[in-house]
Amino acid sequence: MGFFLETLLGGLMAGMLYSLVALGFVLIYKASGVFNFAQGAMVLFAALAMARFAEWLPGWTGIDSTLLANLAAFVIAGAIMFVVAWLIEFLVLRHLVNQEATTLLMATLGIAYFLEGLGQSLFGNDIYKIDIGMPKDPIMAFESLFDGGILINKEDLYAALIAGVLVAALSLFFQKTSTGRALRAVADDHQAAQSIGIPLNRIWVIVWCVAGVVALVAGMIWGSKLGVQFSLTTVALRALPVVILGGLTSVPGAILGGLIIGVGEKLSEVFLGPYVGGGIEIWFAYVLALVFLLFRPQGLFGEKIIDRV
Repeated sequence: MGFFLETLLGGLMAGMLYSLVALGFVLIYKASGVFNFAQGAMVLFAALAMARFAEWLPGWTGIDSTLLANLAAFVIAGAIMFVVAWLIEFLVLRHLVNQEATTLLMATLGIAYFLEGLGQSLFGNDIYKIDIGMPKDPIMAFESLFDGGILINKEDLYAALIAGVLVAALSLFFQKTSTGRALRAVADDHQAAQSIGIPLNRIWVIVWCVAGVVALVAGMIWGSKLGVQFSLTTVALRALPVVILGGLTSVPGAILGGLIIGVGEKLSEVFLGPYVGGGIEIWFAYVLALVFLLFRPQGLFGEKIIDRV
């Protein structure tokens, strides 16, 4: 029982990180109605900015505290992501208002490749370290309840808590604020939203800024765990099954989808992997997404679209 709970907790913590990355997809889709293939590049670009400024600032300013350097680097990287969001809206999106979804999709692909190339030009292409002070030593918990206790990775626990707080804040933002409701209106119909006075350009800037902050936090956490390298762009691919499972338009769906896939990956790899030679964790999420595409393509919480002719 203790081993099962240990695996379950590990899956929940991994799933919360998947949910965080998936939120970036949901945010952009809710505002523009297009799947943002640039999300992985945004995660990489934000992580590169934070890692490099954390490395440069002590030499520029004389800061001798790692914590202060990381905090300042986080603020600078956040400001950079705000500027990137504004430039994306000003140079690309405002010229594509009311265009077909395929046009917007291709625009996000172009943005993705541009950000990857720009990140490499500005910050280099080596593997960089982000040290935000999260403890990496595991702890034993519930030793009085289970024989041998439950092994919990402190870094995963802290990362899941950070991701959980941000996910909860974004959920409240969408449900309880006028800006959040305006974002939903823009996603439903661009022209109708404009006709009732919702400023489409400002809404798109806001949502890309929020998605940039989400990408920064995701990049910071994954960079702390894995190092900042160009393979971080593939983290977004891990979130694709999450948004398919939860629904492209649902923030709660992104949360639940991430948790289901995180837990499913861990449990299937640990308990079924030995019987099939392992490797289930690699393809489990994509097979589950394929099943949903066949039988419930709108996901668990997505809106079912009915066309009347």
